This record gives sequence, C-alpha cells and structure tokens, in this order.
Amino acid sequence: MAEAVVGQLVVTLGAALAKEAATYGGTLLCKEASALRGLFSKIRLSKAELESMQAYLQEAERFKDTDKTTAIFVGEIRGLAFQIEDIVDEFTYKLEDSKHGGFASKMKKRLKHIKTWRRLAAKLQEIEAQLQDANRRKKDYAVTGRSASAARSIREGQALHFTRDEDLVGIEENKERLIRWLTGGGDGLEQSNSKVTMVWGMPGVGKTTLVAHVYGTIKENFDAAAWVTVSESYNIEDLLKKIAGQYGIAVDIANVEMRGLAESIHNFLQGKKYILVLDDVWAERFLLEIRNFFPASNCASRFVITSRKQAVLTTRESAFAIHLGPLQEHHSWLLFCKGAFGNADDKECPLELQEVARKFIAKSEGLPIAITCIGRLLSRKLPTSAEWEDVYRGLDLQLVKDVIPDAHMILKVSLEDLSYDLKNCFLHCALSPEDFELKRKSIVRQWIAAGFITEKDERKTVEEVAEGYLAELVNRSLLQVVERNYVGQLKHCRMHDVIRLLALNKAMVECFGKVYNGPADGAFSVDGARRISIQGKTLEHLSRSGATQLRALHVIDNYIDIDLLKTILTSSSLLSMLNLQGTWINVLPNEVFDLFNLRYLGLRDTEIKSLPEALGRLQSLEVLDAACSKLEYLPKSVVKLQKLRYLYAYSAGGADETLEILSNDGVKMPNGVHHLVGLRALDSVQATPELLCEVGALIELRTFGVYNVRSNNSANLSNAITKMTHLVRLEICAADMDEVLWLEGLCLPPTLSRLCLVGQIEKTTIPQLFSSWSHLNNLTRLHLTFSNIDEDTFSCLCVLHGLRFIYLMKAFEGKRLDFYAGSFPNLRHLWMGGAAQLKQVVIEKDAMQNLIELFFADCPELKFLPDGIEHLTALERLGLKDMSEELIEKLRRKRDSDESSEDLMKISHIRNVAVEMKGVLERIR
Repeated sequence: MAEAVVGQLVVTLGAALAKEAATYGGTLLCKEASALRGLFSKIRLSKAELESMQAYLQEAERFKDTDKTTAIFVGEIRGLAFQIEDIVDEFTYKLEDSKHGGFASKMKKRLKHIKTWRRLAAKLQEIEAQLQDANRRKKDYAVTGRSASAARSIREGQALHFTRDEDLVGIEENKERLIRWLTGGGDGLEQSNSKVTMVWGMPGVGKTTLVAHVYGTIKENFDAAAWVTVSESYNIEDLLKKIAGQYGIAVDIANVEMRGLAESIHNFLQGKKYILVLDDVWAERFLLEIRNFFPASNCASRFVITSRKQAVLTTRESAFAIHLGPLQEHHSWLLFCKGAFGNADDKECPLELQEVARKFIAKSEGLPIAITCIGRLLSRKLPTSAEWEDVYRGLDLQLVKDVIPDAHMILKVSLEDLSYDLKNCFLHCALSPEDFELKRKSIVRQWIAAGFITEKDERKTVEEVAEGYLAELVNRSLLQVVERNYVGQLKHCRMHDVIRLLALNKAMVECFGKVYNGPADGAFSVDGARRISIQGKTLEHLSRSGATQLRALHVIDNYIDIDLLKTILTSSSLLSMLNLQGTWINVLPNEVFDLFNLRYLGLRDTEIKSLPEALGRLQSLEVLDAACSKLEYLPKSVVKLQKLRYLYAYSAGGADETLEILSNDGVKMPNGVHHLVGLRALDSVQATPELLCEVGALIELRTFGVYNVRSNNSANLSNAITKMTHLVRLEICAADMDEVLWLEGLCLPPTLSRLCLVGQIEKTTIPQLFSSWSHLNNLTRLHLTFSNIDEDTFSCLCVLHGLRFIYLMKAFEGKRLDFYAGSFPNLRHLWMGGAAQLKQVVIEKDAMQNLIELFFADCPELKFLPDGIEHLTALERLGLKDMSEELIEKLRRKRDSDESSEDLMKISHIRNVAVEMKGVLERIR
C-alpha cells in the first residue's frame, strides 16, 4: 500500500511541477523567483526519487510480511510521502491564493509567501535526507536471500490449502454440472466445440474446493491429468515445466529450452484424452498465451480455470462458466456445525447455542472460508452461551488477526495485483458502514475528488476511467453487485463483510483510514490518520485533536452534534473531503469554510437550509452534493468556485415521483453561472430568465435538471440546451401542469441517454418534435408527463428504437393505445399512469419482444387486459394499480374458480401478476 501512496503522490508532484511554467510566465519579484526556483527544484528532486522508489515498493509489498526490515522501511516511506503530500498541497493553495485580490493585496501575499516557499523547500530537503537515511539503514540491516520469488512460492503453496473434505457443503448442484461438462455427460458439451470450463467468484468462496473435489473424482477418466497453480505472477517457461512434471513427461526439465518443452508436451498429449486444471488465473490473456502449446485436434481435451476475475472468460473460444456466490443459509448452517462440533458424533448444535450460532453465521455472510475458520475457533472453546458470546463480541478483531489467516492471504494477493489507484479506490469503499450499498455515481464522484482518478487516455474522461475502475473491482470479485439498472449498468454494489473487515485492517495498518464505531471501540484517536469514518452515534471516546494529517472525514449517522467536530475541523487544515450525508444538521460550522483544500462537500439527505457567502472561499471545491436537502437558494459566491464539477442541490423527490416534482421549484442560482465552465452536472436549478441566458456557456454539462420553466422561457432554454453537446441526462419541468413547453427549436445531442419532460407540449408540434429525436440512438429512458399525446402522435415515438424504459404519467389522452409489429424492439419496462380515457390497448405480434415489465395505474376505463398480451413472451411482471374494479374483479374471480378462462390463459406465461387497490397489494399469480 505504500506503493499506492507514493503512486498518487507522484501524480500530485507532476501537477505541481506543471504550474512552474505558468508561474514564471508572470512578473515575479527577484526574491520571490529565487525562493520559488528553489522550491520547484526540491519538488523535482522529490518526484524523481519517488518515481524510482515506486517500482521497488510495488515488489516490496509482496514480501514485507515476511521481512521485518522491509516492512519498517516501507512504513517509513509511507510516512515521508504523507509529509511531502502535505507540503505540496500547502504550496498549491498559497500559489493560487496569491493570484486573487487587488494589486496591493496580491503584493502583500506574495511578499509573505517568500518565507513560506523557503520553509517548504527546507522541509523537502529535510525529508530527502530522511529518505536517504532510511534507504541506508534498509541496506545495512537487510536479510539476504529473501526475494519476491520466495514470497510467491509461499503464496502458491497455499493454493490447495483450502481444499478440505469437511468444507464440501452446498456444492452438489455445481459439482454435478461440472462433472457433466467435463465428462460430456450432458448440458450440450458433447455437441459443443468448447473445451474450456471456468469457475469464478470472490476470494474464499470455494472455487478451488469445488474444482479439487471434482478433479479428484474424474481424473481417472482421462489418459493424462494435471493440476497447476498459476497465480498473479507467472512465467510461461516455469509453468510449462510444472505442467510437464504433472503429466510425468520424461524430459530434462533443467536444461530443455521452452520450445523443446512445448513440443514435448504437445507430442505427449497428441491423441490422448487429457484434462488440465489451471488454478488461480489472473491474466485475462493467459489462455490465449498458452493455448497453442496444446494439441487442438485428434484428442479430447478439457481445460478448467479458476479465477476471481470474471474477465478471464474473455477468450476467443466459448467457455462454460460457473459463478460461485456465497452459501445459502441452510448450507452455511451445515458447514458451521461441521467446524464447531466436528468432534461430536452427531455434529449438531445444542439448542441453547443456536441463537448465538446464527449470529456467527450471519456475520460470515455465506463465505465458506470464514464459516469454517469461525467454526474451528469455537471448537476450541467451551460450548457455553457465555463463552460464545464473549467470542462474538471480539469477532471482528479476531477475524482480522488470527482466525482466518488464509483469508487474509487471499485479500493480500488480491491487493498486490491491483494498480496503486485501484488499491486506493478499493480501500475507500471499505470505510463505508457494514452492508452499506455503494451507489455508482456517488462513489465515482468521491474517487475523483479524492484524487484517486487521473486521465490516462485523452479519449476517456475521468468519470469514464472511474466507472471502469468500479467495474474492475466487481470483475475481480472484490465488490458484489446488488442492483443493475434497466440497461444492465451497475447501479449499487457492496463489500462482503469479511472482505471489508480484512480491508479495514489493511487500511488501518497502512494509515489509509480507520472507522470509529462509538464507545465500544474504546479510546479512539485521529492522530496520524488520513481518513476517518465516524459511524457511531456518540463521540464520547473520540479524541478530537491531532488531526493535522486528516484528508477525509465521513460522518455516517442519523444524528450527530456537528459542534463536537469543530475541534477536528480546526486542526484539519488540509481536509479535502467532508461527507455529512444523512446527518440531521441544519447549519454548517464556520470552520468548514476555512478548509482551503476541500474538494468534496457532501450534504445529501441533510436538513441544511442555506449556505453562507463564505462558501466562495472553498476555491478547491469540485463536488457540492446537497441533493435531497432543504436548500432553496445558493449564495452569490458559488459562482467563484472555478473548479466545481458537480453541483447537486435538488430537494427530496425527483423525476420518478412525478406528482411531487411540481412542488419542487429547483434551487435558485445567482447571476454569473456562466463562470462555472467546468461543470459536468447541474441538478436541479430554478429557470429564471437570467439563468437561461447564462447556462448555455456550460458546454461540458453531462447532467442538467431545470425546474419551474415558463412558456415564455422555452426559447431561451432550447437555445441553451442546444449548446450542451455532451448531455447524457436532461430533465425539464414546467412551473405547473397547465404550462406549455414550446420545444420545437430544441436540438438534443446524440449522447443523450435519459430524457424527462414534465409539462404540456403543444399537440401540433409533437410529430415534428418526436421526429427530431430519431438520431438519439443512445436514448434508453424516456419520462413524459402532461404531454398531450394521443393515438396518432404516440406512434411518432416509435423512431426511438433504443428505448429500454418508457414512463408516461398523465401524458396519454387517447382512447386506444396501439403497439405495432416491430415497435420498441429493445423496450424492457413500460409504465402507463393517469390515462383517464384509455379503453383499449392492442399489442401486435413482434411488438416489444423484450418487454419484461408492464404496469398500468389509474386508468379507470381500461376494463380488459391488453389485446395481444400473450405475444409478450418475455414478460415477467404485470402490475395493475387503481384500475377499474370490473377488470380487477374479473381476474380475482377467474383465478379462484376451477374453470379456465381466456384472460387467464393470456397471462399464464407471466410469472408475477399483482394488483393494488386503495393501497392493498394482492398477488394474482
């Protein structure tokens, strides 16, 4: 992890040096230039030193656990890197600060800063001497013979350590599938050209256990069988030697060259029925690299791969795959009892221990390695409720320290394979509370503001890089998917509790960050911590001094007295992230606005009603997230925040709660919005004439939400939006339900993915407006409310072939709704509400062939199910809310009768049919 700290610092130093040319482009005082030249020289030397050190640290991280001298050295480097980062942040702030104000103010600051530049340069020189001294001591006291390869062999030797007969619980179904695939006994393998089977999942979930058991069962069915562990660091030649040895190929392994070795393996296996298990594969191109060493014809081969990375599946040949998830509850219980009561004949849990036993099982969250190790720990304790409760109270600490060293090694190897920026992103997630759902958009913004994300490709924005990192952590099974949105994109994810505990221990040891859970943690000091997550309901034992190195403070609670944090904020002058999401506060302490380095201010779901003019002092601010707060306006000084990228300030509700959205007028913005040219998101603001004249300057916007739009402002709004060529999400809400949105001049960019229009649209302009959207191939979600659509104009929407979700609320005024053959080929969700005149819905064959959810609400004249609903073969859910009593009673009656009916036959293929009347939900089928 020191490599992660240094890696991020190298990027920071590079940004500092980039300011050198700009600084000398102006007129500098003689003494000022001399002082700055000396400081830049020291920064350049520090960057060169750290770049050289970074490569060493990347390798040292792999074996510092087995070499105390290296561990001490790595720790020293980490601490010195933190000091350099503090110096660079102070330098950057004061350099920028000296550019603001009038001539006299600037001169005063520049003269004052001369001493600062010299002080910082002297401090860097002192740190450089400490780096050299640490390096000398490391060389003097290093233990010879210790190498990374030795450490790798230690890790590789543990690979089969997890395969135990007593762990074989809950694998029956996957075991049978795997055997069928490997022996050609079913599932189409004998008719398939696929020779590759993959088992993947999170660390410790039992991949090797499953494959080892199956391998032992079927290997006698093959003429040749081999098992080799690959791991994250592998050498092709060494791997081929292992394979040859496993197959018993008689070659001089010590002297043969790789080409001759490959030929020997190829010739030996030619014509044979063979199996090769490649355990713990990390590289995505690994199979492609070795595939040509093995015969492709005249033999029956099977390759089995285990990996924690889903992307290893990406090969040119098809592969069968098993994704192993956590054990189900009953399987967890069986495995736990085998471990805890292994010495008993019946291996059953006594009645008096069952309650606390279930607490242990819940803690393990179905992770086999955690269940097994906890069970073994308890098997050595007295089987009494008091003894077990005592173990449970200290379980988190024991899990990390000594109960599951194997799991610790698994996570250690996973972290070693991550780049430095991915390591930081992963540990940042661990600071969230247990079972916390991480929202993709929020976590991406936090990573960017924390400086973990850098643009590595001019074709990708930092947002795209960050989303790629999140997908990579899911691919590596370090994060679990909780929910995907209507287009299959990751929406929410979480970290398994055991993985989180191990990651938190890593974060604490490496000084990345730590969590305060309340009085149960005992005395808790923030001294030396870089990031603190406060998750307890009281700060009783929290020492609020010594926070000079603090960079991020997360307060995650329903209630907290913000005054208790003033001491921390006062001493944390370099704080870059303050996240108060969900806290019941209504005013921010003044100390917040002295945080010159603050880049992220999270006020989402708080009671904050206003922000002072002092907000303009936060010149480094990149994210102001006050969504779902009580803010009604923003201070004039907000337009001074030149680095602002994301501004969220809408109140509770949103586009999905259409009937509530009209009560939200948006946050009132001051004049001067056109200065915020770096904004990527502006959501949601009140549409004043002044704002609509200025907002067109924000051409980098990806998200724009504008409320309280009046008819006479429509032209200015359309002109402004036309200039936003990168828009992905757009929400326009009229001032009231009778207000007409004149949008015939609106030109939407092809990048648009989500569009929400709340307000009337003049009927005569609808065909032209909808036709102008035909180029929106990326548009996947459409919300229309009060739109005056009828039978004829609805068909104009069919130009939107990419739609996945349509939401119409009081938008359709016709009596008949037709879906023609071929219409909406990608649509998966259709919600229709408030269609007071709708009497008939007709669905032709081949219309909406991918629809999985159909929902009608408040359509009192619709007394029959849609004609042709039986054509929707993919439909999984049908919902009816506050519909005609005649339709609902018809479904209820025919459901309860023994006679079959045409209506029920139409929906017999739909798995979930539910009705809701007057707040009472009822399942029909």
